[in-house]
Amino acid sequence: MRVLFVAQQIDYEPQGIMHLSSALKAAGHDVELAVGAHQDPVAVAGAFRPDVAAYSVITGSQRYYLDVNRRIKAQVPGVFSVFGGPHPTFFPEMVEADGVDGICRGEGEGAMVELVGALANGGPRAVLELDNWSFHQNGDGREAVTITNPVRPYVEDLDSLPFPDRALVYERDPIAAKSKIKHFLTGRGCPYNCTYCFNHALSEIYRGKGRRFRQRSVGHVIEEIRWVRDHYPLEFVVFVDDTFVLSPDWLAEFAETYPREIGLPFFCNTRANLVTEEQVLLLREAGCHSVSMGIETGDDRIRNGLLKRRMSKDQILEAARLIREGGLHFTTTNMIGLPTSTLEDDFATLELNVQAQPSYAHVFIFQPYPRTELGEFTREHGWMVGTFDDIGEVAWDHSVLEFDQEHKRGLAVLQRFFAIGVEWPWTVPFIKRLLWVPDNPVFWLLNKGWKGWAIKNRVHPVRLSLREIIETAWHFMKIKS
Repeated sequence: MRVLFVAQQIDYEPQGIMHLSSALKAAGHDVELAVGAHQDPVAVAGAFRPDVAAYSVITGSQRYYLDVNRRIKAQVPGVFSVFGGPHPTFFPEMVEADGVDGICRGEGEGAMVELVGALANGGPRAVLELDNWSFHQNGDGREAVTITNPVRPYVEDLDSLPFPDRALVYERDPIAAKSKIKHFLTGRGCPYNCTYCFNHALSEIYRGKGRRFRQRSVGHVIEEIRWVRDHYPLEFVVFVDDTFVLSPDWLAEFAETYPREIGLPFFCNTRANLVTEEQVLLLREAGCHSVSMGIETGDDRIRNGLLKRRMSKDQILEAARLIREGGLHFTTTNMIGLPTSTLEDDFATLELNVQAQPSYAHVFIFQPYPRTELGEFTREHGWMVGTFDDIGEVAWDHSVLEFDQEHKRGLAVLQRFFAIGVEWPWTVPFIKRLLWVPDNPVFWLLNKGWKGWAIKNRVHPVRLSLREIIETAWHFMKIKS
């Protein structure tokens, strides 16, 4: 069977698609990838003639994929179209959309291999009882019915999965292939229940189906990194796990093994209330160059009541101190424009970042996502304009909440200048004066320029030729986030 994955764009290696591809290839199927930013997916489908067209969808991108799917189905009659990822998982009503043959909820390796195998052996009627899948059935003069099957247990042994199929991406994206920075995932799941995140909703779907957090063995991770280093340029490793430091024993083993076997600098995510002097020392011994942690907001009521972060300002500042004094760079992630918040609250977030002194402060304008606790709170309490379907492809640089126009304009400008204000606090009074100026290309350029410099020189430092700098900068500037 031939399976075509379609991605609108690729900012860095899509772990989900690569894992699905390796699982399908191991089962004997052919896989192709079309990246909409570089090629016409319909033309790729016309040449490849897939039996299955597959899409990994986040909220905001669903309209793009539904449109592409309709055009592919017109080009390749009989192709079976499936949708997975966060949006279908938490917005299963998507199965009723025109052109959607099925949606997959949750982890997809086993589900996808079973579906493609069933289609090969028995056709569309053979898939209706497969775990993780939902289907919307019409025809035969009967009323339409939606079939929703339970999810199978979590993949407990992540070492049992084949390595992600990086060639699928690198052969189609030369910038990603040539990049000296590559991204890796050491585990799945998160034990925390932050209200803006999907982890709590996912745990409800998987209740009784296994442990939320699972981690690959250190040896398995090392083996994958070594393979990538042997086949592609690699000077800096980025671990994209939500929280890299959840298991102290795993981290201790990693700190002993990684420097000896790999020895490359790396970046990872931590959490302020988990940071200890011992943890920072282990990261430093392992070769960690930089970490990231979420501050999210400077207001205790919002952070711990609304977001359920369960950490204090003192814990955040102590973690920042330990990381700085331990010799690591660190970035922060923050949200502004939260429901019940004001611009004064958002400037308090900026001030807390000033005190923490990060190497770079990321900030995003809050967006509500379906089935997250905070997304449902936003909708139910009338903070949201329109519906979840109205959220755009890149929504975190403007607000969809029921703020007045002056507030929304202020959020857009603060998002542009937030990191600049953190780096140079004396600019904050000037930023406040700019809140009433409409967002414009100059603001965008200042934001991108500082972000590019800080990330390149502090967070992910690699040696680049002039040509690589130009290519990377052009690629970076095209990314809207």
